[in-house]
Amino acid sequence: MTAEPTTTAPAEGEPAGTDPAATFTELYGSEPDGVWAAPGRVNLIGEYTDFNDGFVMPLALPHTARAAVSRRDDGVLRLYSTDVPGGVVSLRVDELAPHSGHGWAAYPAGVVWALRRAGHPVTGADIALTSTVPTGAGLSSSAALETVTALALNDLFDLGLSAADLAVTGRRAENDFVGVPCGIMDQMASACCTEGHALHLDTRDLSLRQVPFDLAAQGLTLLVVDTRVKHALGDGAYAERRAGCEEGARLLGIPTLRDLPYEDLAAALTTLADAGADESVIRYVRHVVGDNHRVEQVIALLDAGDVRAAGPVLNEGHVSLRDDLRVSCPELDLAVEAANTAGALGARMTGGGFGGSAVVLVEEAQAGTVAKAVEEAFAAAGHAAPGVFDAVPSAGAHRLS
Repeated sequence: MTAEPTTTAPAEGEPAGTDPAATFTELYGSEPDGVWAAPGRVNLIGEYTDFNDGFVMPLALPHTARAAVSRRDDGVLRLYSTDVPGGVVSLRVDELAPHSGHGWAAYPAGVVWALRRAGHPVTGADIALTSTVPTGAGLSSSAALETVTALALNDLFDLGLSAADLAVTGRRAENDFVGVPCGIMDQMASACCTEGHALHLDTRDLSLRQVPFDLAAQGLTLLVVDTRVKHALGDGAYAERRAGCEEGARLLGIPTLRDLPYEDLAAALTTLADAGADESVIRYVRHVVGDNHRVEQVIALLDAGDVRAAGPVLNEGHVSLRDDLRVSCPELDLAVEAANTAGALGARMTGGGFGGSAVVLVEEAQAGTVAKAVEEAFAAAGHAAPGVFDAVPSAGAHRLS
């Protein structure tokens, strides 16, 4: 039988502020064993490719989830977030079960469940969380929660897990416990990114390369435009596209769409049409194989020192996400159009779509002009004001104290 979470209001009101250690002490009456941080991410190129064993290129943001944590040995897991109304959620680690609700707390609880399922002796914890990663913005706020929890428990229980192991644990929590069929990119970015670099990740074998990404040295800026339109990837749209990609691979007789070379794409689309594949499956295949190719194009341009030439590749990626994968929305399309009209080098939606954020590659001297143009376009269209900030390549998960 699965225990329902219990919510306990702190005796003297809920803690305010964003210092997780102070919050922890106020809630639990003692100092935490440590404080950890894990970042959100923005993906430069390579969308919906990770669950197809493909290539992605994210970078970590300076926005992080931070966790003050102490080990417990009595089977109790207590969770609190300064960002969500309500008190402490109290659970029993031996009663955790997939798809049992718990709201936001399902993400850290899922990590505990995944670690225990893998045979690791996690016997409970007190956790106080706070996050500056915007939720629902396509910037992996959930992966940041998972990764910071996994890192803290790895340290406190001496589990000896690598950064990639932590990412796999987070993905298992999100896939199997929460019920979102995401790929591995978000958790790998949160766990493995390094400051000043983008992460070129092969999601098939998790091999990675840290690619220098010092835009300021080249007079460039990467803006993130948060449309403020919230997405919910558990609503079936993401799962439907994943199933369509798997169907395309099955009809083509290959393990995953990663195994279809870009040079063979046109012939493969004809094969799918001749086999009576659904029109949506054909579109999904075209996007995934095309985006794998776009990751390779951007890597080659970065290696050649020609970052500006990546702008048109970002634009092509947005058109594919909009027209083939059909995961954009009017606000994302407007952000991309307004940015490009104002002189950006290129732009595209990033993340799972249906809202969330866009990335904009722009000359540093033009960043303010482009940001203002996007804001004015949103106001003219009657949309809520977007959030616009610089995406500074930042460090992956780490211990703070």
